[in-house]
Amino acid sequence: MKNRPAAIAFIFVTVMLDMLALGLIAPVLPKLILDFLGGNMNSAANWNGVFGTVFALMQFFFSPVLGVLSDKFGRRPVILLSNLGLGLDYIVMALSPTIGWLFLGRIISGITASSIPTAMAYIADVTPKEKRAGAFGMIGVAFGLGFILGPGIGGPLGDIDVRLPFWVAAGFSLANWLYGYFFVPESLRQEHRKEVTLRRANPIGSLVLLRSHSELWKLATLQFLAYVSHEVFVIWALYAIYRYEWSSGMIGASLAIVGIFTAAISGGLTGRIVGWLGERRTLYIGQFFGAVGMLIAGLARTSAVYIASIPIISMWNISFPAAQGMMTHRVSEREQGELQGAIQSLRSIAFVIGPFLFSGIFAWFINPKHPFHVPGAPYYLAAALLFTAMLLATRVEQPQFDQPGEKPIEPSEAAPPGGIAAGPVAPAIDPAEENV
Repeated sequence: MKNRPAAIAFIFVTVMLDMLALGLIAPVLPKLILDFLGGNMNSAANWNGVFGTVFALMQFFFSPVLGVLSDKFGRRPVILLSNLGLGLDYIVMALSPTIGWLFLGRIISGITASSIPTAMAYIADVTPKEKRAGAFGMIGVAFGLGFILGPGIGGPLGDIDVRLPFWVAAGFSLANWLYGYFFVPESLRQEHRKEVTLRRANPIGSLVLLRSHSELWKLATLQFLAYVSHEVFVIWALYAIYRYEWSSGMIGASLAIVGIFTAAISGGLTGRIVGWLGERRTLYIGQFFGAVGMLIAGLARTSAVYIASIPIISMWNISFPAAQGMMTHRVSEREQGELQGAIQSLRSIAFVIGPFLFSGIFAWFINPKHPFHVPGAPYYLAAALLFTAMLLATRVEQPQFDQPGEKPIEPSEAAPPGGIAAGPVAPAIDPAEENV
């Protein structure tokens, strides 16, 4: 595209509005589940896990499909479809008379909530390889701003009426759809488009791309551990209600604080730290801070200490753009959408495992029938997984063109001894073309 900064600005606004809508309902969805179940906290914790898992399953099955469709037809139609679907989903959830209807709403949102992976592919289309980590960091700013405004508005609205945030979220998502329809241009050039195949469009087949390069597979493995760890936040609201008796407004305020630190760190620090330390060091340093913050959250006896864990955990945000940038270097320009779909499938597997895992652990350790009362157990497990991911990250090789202060190396110059290309010169192998 001729105007890359403008294109990134378009996607920035789109992602921010999506996160704003999601942030609006984050403080009140657990409360609505709790209301449907008559205030039973153990049942609400388990249902909370079910809701998170079904959302993840839908993304697992449909993200690869939308990823390869974006490689074929472009990013714009996929983003528009997602925004429209989310708007309709929030209307269904606002009107839900039973927990079954609320469950149906999560199925719809799981199918359509794919604008983030497609937005990442959009960024890869319009950004030079050596600048992608910083650009992905700016998407983190959009996440942060959405979660500053969303929970900050959704919490107080939920105190008025627990369904009101869903209507407001629907309005933002539909406004986002209109914005995209009129202002978001297409980013994928015709010569970079790729045909849809059954292997690329199914969730298991899409993961083959992650095995096409040894370093890409290492990054995928450690990111999977990080994605599972991230799902501990499924208990954030229930944990705070149980341990500190927070209101919806307090939950919203805490999530707004998360958004402030996410935006500040993603936009203000990520690019600078990557430029100073390189992507590999940024990756494992961020995971170290995340692990330490999880330990503090689990040990926190008071609300003040729990909130104090937020800036430490938020430093974890520098690792995700670093990993994302390193992964985009290792596939061709024709496969960026497929890569984002594969990453989303990997993330969705973690979404399937994480909510059940952390909600189940939380429910077990607060059950008065069991001998151990350890409400912070989910956070301790998340910390252990992040420490493991950090150790794996120290073994990942940093591409030559990513060394701090060096000029990017062209693919023809990036082959190490032995003739196996590093970084972006190792395209994914199509199993149909591979001679086994």
